[in-house]
Amino acid sequence: MTTRLTLVSHHLCPYVQRAAIALAEKAVPFERVNVDLADKPDWFRAISPLGKVPLLRVRHDNADEVIFESAVILEFLEETEANSLHPADPLERARHRAWIEFGSAILNAIGRFYSAADEAAFLHESKGLSGMFARVEAELAAGQNGPWFAGGRFSLVDAVYGPIFRYFDTFDRIGDFGILDGKPLVRAWRQALSKRQSIAEAVGAEYPQRLHAFLRTRRSYLSEVIRLQAIATPQARSA
Repeated sequence: MTTRLTLVSHHLCPYVQRAAIALAEKAVPFERVNVDLADKPDWFRAISPLGKVPLLRVRHDNADEVIFESAVILEFLEETEANSLHPADPLERARHRAWIEFGSAILNAIGRFYSAADEAAFLHESKGLSGMFARVEAELAAGQNGPWFAGGRFSLVDAVYGPIFRYFDTFDRIGDFGILDGKPLVRAWRQALSKRQSIAEAVGAEYPQRLHAFLRTRRSYLSEVIRLQAIATPQARSA
């Protein structure tokens, strides 16, 4: 049976990045197709029940199936492809799945952080994010020594948190918000993930510029910080 995989994607989506990282770690060939979520093509609307990415289009022989939702895509890849990224032990595997879910909660909190309308809301969300990463720090302290979440073995948890930390590469260029301060294990994990080939290559070279432009147009407190930064530092206009 011949199987071809197509990852339907968006340039900035962290959930797409999870799937791309898992595919790369498993050395599975795939095609990647980006869609404009602000102007969704008809073919995409027809195959995406929720109107979201990622989608994994699976073509095998004469059949064509579409899998949606990143968690489902990751589990499908675990069940069908070699080089497992989950632990073998059921209890440990459940723990990993729980921290993947926590990663999704962090992504939601990041969305609230960069969308906060005023300074009070921004500081509230910043404090909330810092608290969530404090929980991650405690989990890392209780576990195995790095560089990865499970110690020496790269896992799906790492695939999920790589895109999370990528946001902070751009946040750090805008200002010092202190969210990861006092969390040495989180910072070391972030550093290790940033050097992983599968994570680095999960986005295009233009990703930082695209994310910066997206944040600048949010009409949020953070976008105002970016606007004022551009006035104070003219070269930031082209960032």
